[in-house]
Amino acid sequence: MVLTLSQVQSLFGVQASAGAAGNAATAIPALKRATAEGAEAKGIAQEKKDPVTLTALAQFRVALDKAGSIEAALQDPRILKVIMPALGLPDQVGNPGLVRRALLSDPADAKGLAAQLGSTWSAAAATLGVHATGLDGLRDAAMVERMSDAFLKYQYRTGLDDQQAGLSDALYFLEAAKTADDVFDVLGDPVLRRVVTGALGLPDQIAVQSVEAQGRAVTARLKVESLQDERAVRKLAERYLIVAANSASAEAATDPMAMLTALSVRA
Repeated sequence: MVLTLSQVQSLFGVQASAGAAGNAATAIPALKRATAEGAEAKGIAQEKKDPVTLTALAQFRVALDKAGSIEAALQDPRILKVIMPALGLPDQVGNPGLVRRALLSDPADAKGLAAQLGSTWSAAAATLGVHATGLDGLRDAAMVERMSDAFLKYQYRTGLDDQQAGLSDALYFLEAAKTADDVFDVLGDPVLRRVVTGALGLPDQIAVQSVEAQGRAVTARLKVESLQDERAVRKLAERYLIVAANSASAEAATDPMAMLTALSVRA
């Protein structure tokens, strides 16, 4: 027997309008709360008490102490679990070979791997600086603290997505949109790309097109220089949140068994 969404909600006491990922009506209020003065500091302070986060940071430090070389360190999953989200590349945790080669390349070298992979990788390699400092640079107390703080911020923000779909992306976008000098900087950053294409209503299928064609699709709908305007950036973030909420609601509405499975796992 296939259960309807309403039957699942009735069975488990879940309200139709109060899904774990919020809805379009709660999107903008959620962003206002998250950007209110002191909200992030309070959230990060709470994150510092989370046992999962504390365990990840403890394992990170142990792995750093035991690493025999910078090459080994950049392939240790306990280290990558912290530094890749901290560097804005959480989806690369499972690619240690690429991570090692890219972060050990010189970001100032246009022919280096980090530079060829795009602005996000170049910024990550420059921030870490291990192409010049090696393992000692990664173990430096200031760098460990910087990576740990950035990881805490990432953990806090991604946790907000459980309340409102896309909220972590929106917060990152508000912070980083101004760093994009051209459309290729937007397309080269996975979060900026996701927010802009989502807000503009561009389909995921444009990813199969050439970068130039994707750039034209974006610039036909958006002046990249508008990303220097805080009000314009805020409006784009709000539009993206509404799109993300509608998408999450549609997925939940068409897949009641997924909700049943998720609730069963929680129980």
